[in-house]
Amino acid sequence: METADAVVIGGGVIGTSIAYQLSKHRKKVVLLEKGDIGAQTSGACDKAIFLQSKKPGFPIKLAKESRKIYENLEVELETSIEFKRAGGMIVIEKEAHLPFMKGFVKKQNKAGIDVKMLDRKEALAWQPSLSQYIEGATFSKEDAEVNPLLLTQAFAEAAKRKGVDIRTHTEVKGITVKKGKVTGVKTTNDYFATDTVINAAGPFAAKIAEMAGVRLTIMPRRGVVLITEKMGPTINGNVLCSQYIAAKHLEGNDETAPPFGIGLSLGQTASGNLLIGGSREFNGFTRAVGPEVLSAIAAHAGRIAPALKNIRIIRSMAGFRPFTGDGLPFIDESSEVKGLITAAGHEGDGIALAPITGVLVASLAEGGSEYDDLLKPLKMDRLLEV
Repeated sequence: METADAVVIGGGVIGTSIAYQLSKHRKKVVLLEKGDIGAQTSGACDKAIFLQSKKPGFPIKLAKESRKIYENLEVELETSIEFKRAGGMIVIEKEAHLPFMKGFVKKQNKAGIDVKMLDRKEALAWQPSLSQYIEGATFSKEDAEVNPLLLTQAFAEAAKRKGVDIRTHTEVKGITVKKGKVTGVKTTNDYFATDTVINAAGPFAAKIAEMAGVRLTIMPRRGVVLITEKMGPTINGNVLCSQYIAAKHLEGNDETAPPFGIGLSLGQTASGNLLIGGSREFNGFTRAVGPEVLSAIAAHAGRIAPALKNIRIIRSMAGFRPFTGDGLPFIDESSEVKGLITAAGHEGDGIALAPITGVLVASLAEGGSEYDDLLKPLKMDRLLEV
């Protein structure tokens, strides 16, 4: 048997961020990951840090707090994470989406996000690869980007330097609870006695919570991204489409929505590969993606950005986004089991919210009240009917 001041379950961007922040407060922090660091959801996503795409109100407030941390994160983590203040654009493909997007921009401006409407000519001047038939676009210079693989590894390495014990290829098999309190974590090889367990297992968080007898309403929502061959600079910043925003905010109420929840997300890596997304589907943990989904993503992207039509796709990646039902994660200590903290359910916002999540969990674990205004809306009992 080993002992730990805190055990973090999950080695994605959320878990590594938490482990790093916890290491500032506790002597012995252990992070357990059943595979490799960043090999699940964090390794199968795009690189955008969008502010303008967030719902007005608390989601924007939370995202802005995380965005502030990003400004100095490379210095703090002592390595490049390819963070760029590149700006972001939402292309309006359909005339039917214009009223929705105009209203959306007004709400974002009121919420303190610097977003402006662009007409077709202005949008094409910034993003020449787009179709001449688009209706226009929105643009925000506050949007940014980061390499999610480098970010996850950077959190992990910084955590190691602070003494965090990271165990990969170590699957959690059980959580022991006595008299309503966490007492330990059992893995395939070891047992860790601890009074603090952080469930940062993303789409698998419900299974981890079940081990402690706690119900957690998180479902896997599959998203697929296409990866192209390397090429010269093609995309400025990151691009979404109004269909993506409608799919995200209207949640099925848009009668014109395409199958598989498809909406364009487009960006280019530092090495020149284009990341073309994406889909939003509920089909459990089925990783195999049919050709109809891949073709639909490519066709949608090619219609909005015709310059992509003759580019070779070299592979695709599928990730399971942890879906809660209201677009916000759970960051809360269980009311049933003391010492069990959940930090999961970020869906497609894990990269954007990773920095603030680590800070919030560390504060929660230490009993601080500095971030109560951010933690209150993230409680676990808010969606038990889902």
